[in-house]
This record gives sequence, C-alpha cells and structure tokens, in this order.
Amino acid sequence: MTDAGFRRPTERIPGGEWFSGAGFGLFVHWDQASQQGIEISWPLVGRSIIPGEDAVEDAVTVAEYQATASTFDPVNWDAADLARRAREAGATYLVFTARHHAGYNMFFTEESDFGVQHGPFGRDITREFVDAVRAEGLKVGIYYSLPDWNHPDYPAFRDEDRPYKLEHWPAAGLAEFADTPDATDRHRRSSPEEWSRYLDYVRAQLTELLTNYGQIDLLWFDGDWERSAVEWTAPALRRLIKELQPDVVINDRLPGQGDYRTPEQGFPLTPPTGPWELCLTIGDHWAWRTGPDNEKSARSLLVTLIDVVARGGNLLLNVGPGPDGALPAVEQERLGEFAEWMHAHAESVIGVEPTVGIDFHGPTTARAGRLYLHLTAVPVDEIIVRGLPVRRITRVHRLADDLELQHDASFEVHEASIAGDDLGELRIVAPAPSGALIDVVAIDFSE
Repeated sequence: MTDAGFRRPTERIPGGEWFSGAGFGLFVHWDQASQQGIEISWPLVGRSIIPGEDAVEDAVTVAEYQATASTFDPVNWDAADLARRAREAGATYLVFTARHHAGYNMFFTEESDFGVQHGPFGRDITREFVDAVRAEGLKVGIYYSLPDWNHPDYPAFRDEDRPYKLEHWPAAGLAEFADTPDATDRHRRSSPEEWSRYLDYVRAQLTELLTNYGQIDLLWFDGDWERSAVEWTAPALRRLIKELQPDVVINDRLPGQGDYRTPEQGFPLTPPTGPWELCLTIGDHWAWRTGPDNEKSARSLLVTLIDVVARGGNLLLNVGPGPDGALPAVEQERLGEFAEWMHAHAESVIGVEPTVGIDFHGPTTARAGRLYLHLTAVPVDEIIVRGLPVRRITRVHRLADDLELQHDASFEVHEASIAGDDLGELRIVAPAPSGALIDVVAIDFSE
C-alpha cells in the first residue's frame, strides 16, 4: 500500500476543478440595512434566520427596513483591506452579496434605481470587491438572490403578507403536514405578465454581473424555496449563465441545476459525497448587529473547518461589514487568529484530500506523501493511528514548530505474515501542546 491508498479522491466540477480542495472561503453579507445594526433582509418579512427560531429579533416594518437606503454611505469600505485579510486568513475564495432578498443592489445595474449606484456613496461596491479579490490571487464569487422582495413584479413584500409563508419550507412537503396549514400556506403571486417581466429582470441582472465584472468563478444563488424550479425556469437560467461564463461554479440553490451542495449553519448529519460547502456565521447572524452576537471562538471555527475539509468539503465563513463599511473588531480578530494558525498549518486544510481507512481519534487529511493528524482533542501520553503503511514512514513531526516526534510501529502478528502488505499501527509519544489553537502532526511516507 502506498500513501495514495488512504487518500480519497474528491469529485471535481468540470471547469471548476479548483473548488474541490479549496478548503476555506469567506462570505460577505452586507447591504444598506446594516446602518440599522439589524440582520440582512429577514426583518423585512418578520422572520428570524436563526435555526430553530421563528420570532424575528429585529422588529421593523417594511418601510422602516428600507428607509435607510437613501443614507447608505459606507465611507470606510476598503475592499483591498478585506481581500488582504481574507488571503492572510487562508481563504482561497470570497463570495459577496451583490443583491440580497431585500432588493438593494450593491452593484451598478441598469435594471433598477434601488441601489448603491443612486445613493450618496455612488461607488460600485461589487466592482471594488471583485477587483480587490482578484488582485490577491483569490477566486471571485457573487451571491445573487432569486427573490427580490422590493420588486413590484415579484411582487414586493408588504407588511400584510406577514407572517412569512411556509410554502416550500421543509415541513410543507412532508406527508405528516399534508392536512395542516403548512402544506397550503402560499406566497402571494404576481400575474403571468408580471412574472414574465420579473424573469426578464433576473436574466438582465445576471447578464450584467456575468459580463461587466470579468471572470466570475462562483455564482451563489439563494431564496429558491419561494418558487418552483419550473417558475424559475432553472434549466434556462443555467444555460444563460454557462453561455456567459462557461467555467463558473453554481451552487445548489438554483433548483436542480447546481454543481455542489450547501448545508448551512450546522454540520450535516450525513456529509455529501460530492462537492459541498458549509456556510457558517461567526455569531448568530449574517449581517452586522449592534452588540454581542454569541460569537464562536477561533478554535471552535477551526475545528469546524477541519471537520468539513476532512470530509471533502469547504467552509464558507461569513463576515458582515458595519454601517461604515469596516469589518467589526471581533471579525478582524477571528481573521487574525485564522491567519496566525494558517501560517504553519494551511497545508493541512488547503489543497488536501479526505482519507479512507485511517483509524484515528480525530479528523485526518492527506496529500501526496503526507498524512495530517488534527489534534482537535488533546491527546494524553500517546497518539495512536492504525491502518498505515508503517514501513514507509520516513518522518513524524509537528507542524507548529517542526518538532520531531518519537514513534514506534507494530503489527498484529498473524496479519503481518499473511496480508502481503505493510499496514500496521503507529504509536506516537504525545508532546505537550505547542500553544497553537489546534496542533497538527504530519506523517511523511516514501514512495
């Protein structure tokens, strides 16, 4: 057995081969309502976006939510600074909310006068983002909401449309809810003529985003649940997108047309077998909110990153600029902590593959000639790994400080004589923690 025997190859997206193994990306949620220190879009419809919560945390009317559009002037927005911090934190791609559900356009568009183009800021935030990310050598992703709760032809959401309809919500399609309001609670529909105009609007905006901003590497749809795949004309939208950007990667929220899965806010009980990405907030919300937001520690976020990558996925970690465009201090701190850890450990989570057949009390990743043991639980006395080609081991060391680790190998006596292979058990003397947020042990193998 060679080291390739425990590396599990990941499925690659044609044209978007970079995505599998990308490891870590940064999501940016932001629009004009961030001036109010409230969640993006969801307060407008009176619903929480926190898993398991229904009551909205930020109680505003539709008019109150949109009232600050005319004053959006984020004078401290610095796309170059954001992109630099992302690169230093180990991100290989970024995704930006060009338009979220509430309809405020963070890019210049001829299809609407509701956006940054017509506000006091007057700069194309999306263009600045795209240029800055590309300048750092990172992949560019654009988030685009299929619904526009401010567009008259969608139709625009009204206060009297509350509570938010349950149509297409997970419970709506379950048999046990067949005789309940969950199964029949429908969003207000536009007329056929209005819907046709709305789809023209979506196609025109997608055309702008995919022709005016150079190479777009990833298109991140959202809000698909409010209409069916037929209503979205999903296959036709994919054809349009691929005609404009043949190599763009599309997430699974363009119904039936996505290239990869996007679980959100919680680790999936069964990780997808194909390409996938977990999107996760640092606090409870996606956009900047006034005051503490139950922020996760850097160590907690790194454990999630490692667990995701060890199962063949990417982590898309969210940040939300504040009213003036600057990143909140706690998010700067988390990115700084990631950067410090990535300095010595990036090779264990970026460009790696998951493993198969390794028996170890923790997540593992691998690349040609090297296996990584992530010590997410601090070992006592020794680190035990089974299923390795132990005769091919050339070196065992810790990434944080290059410390050589004492180790010994053994075989089950009967299997060693009949297996015709060199698989066995490796016992490593556990060193005292280095001080890194999570230590990683690298095991090298000869050919």
